[in-house]
Amino acid sequence: QVQLVESGGGLVQAGESLRLSCAASGSLFAIMGWYRQAPGKQRELVATMTTGDSPNYADSVKGRFTVSRDNAKNTIDLQMNSLKPEDTAVYYCYVKRWGYDYWGPGTQVTVSS
Repeated sequence: QVQLVESGGGLVQAGESLRLSCAASGSLFAIMGWYRQAPGKQRELVATMTTGDSPNYADSVKGRFTVSRDNAKNTIDLQMNSLKPEDTAVYYCYVKRWGYDYWGPGTQVTVSS
């Protein structure tokens, strides 16, 4: 069983930064990353990273967000810079292992204008 612990969410003003962190209780994850879901919208990809590959970002966050993973510590972080009000959402840590998807409980990110 894989469990994900998220941290780093909060309330910030537009233009400021936040860093989200996720710690997984396992290893050998094919994919680690972050998704988000705003009220009234479906869950969407923010950024993911596979083993042996480059990061994958949503077009809306390219140039502003940076994803990184530490395979020794089994963590995935998301550095979010130049935040915009449209970034407001619940952010979910995501990992894929042995073909199964696992989701964190979600952490709220609110960006005020």
